[in-house]
Amino acid sequence: MDTPRLPSLFLSHGSPMLALDDSPAGRFLDGLGPALPRPRAVLVASAHFEAPGPMLASTSGRHATVHDFRGFPPPLYALQYGATGDEGLATRAKALLEQAGFAATRDDTRGLDHGAWVPLRRMYPGIDVPVVALSVDPRRDAAWHWRVGRALAPLRDEGVLVIGSGGFSHNLRELDWRGSGVTPAAWMTGFTDPLRTRLLAGDVAGALDWQHLPQALRNHPSPEHLMPLYVALGAGGEAPHARLLHDSIELGSLALDAFAFDEAA
Repeated sequence: MDTPRLPSLFLSHGSPMLALDDSPAGRFLDGLGPALPRPRAVLVASAHFEAPGPMLASTSGRHATVHDFRGFPPPLYALQYGATGDEGLATRAKALLEQAGFAATRDDTRGLDHGAWVPLRRMYPGIDVPVVALSVDPRRDAAWHWRVGRALAPLRDEGVLVIGSGGFSHNLRELDWRGSGVTPAAWMTGFTDPLRTRLLAGDVAGALDWQHLPQALRNHPSPEHLMPLYVALGAGGEAPHARLLHDSIELGSLALDAFAFDEAA
């Protein structure tokens, strides 16, 4: 039986409470897993896994669940997502990265941070899809992360779902804790609207040039939450077709856009 080619995905994971809350983004993720062809494994690049150069994390057993946040309700810390690793996928991904000229490494003692396990818990609550984690490197630019994704694109023909998990906007200092939270800040949309337009138009070069968009550094004072977008964009192919799967706003300036990338039919 032929393995269907999977799209690559960019998911905005927002607050860790996404794991529990009944929210538009949470309900979207609940339906996303069943709507996709069933992957044999997931490779997820998380904004919360930072390393110099591409680093892969798998395990011979089940991943530890890392609660890498503070100040949230106790039920959130009780959640576990002990997905199995995939040694074969980690080895294959490392080889693809090395063939593309990257000095890829492994750290198989690392668990899954919330950028990985929170969206996966909504998509695959049965914890029955193996997972390999991939780092981002905030010292590198968007083009570097796009090339990482391009190196990993062949995995999509091998039953692997490549996910970048970050945030379409991410300025925690300017969240609106008092208002309704669903009315977007003008400084946020000044950035997210043109970036979304460039992605949907297939303008890869324009999307990579995110730092010259209006209010870019106000939306991303540090770049780690945007870099998974470019891993997913690169994994979508040389000339990827972007589909906007979801967009919602939380806390006034937390844009929870999600995209799928694939070659145009």
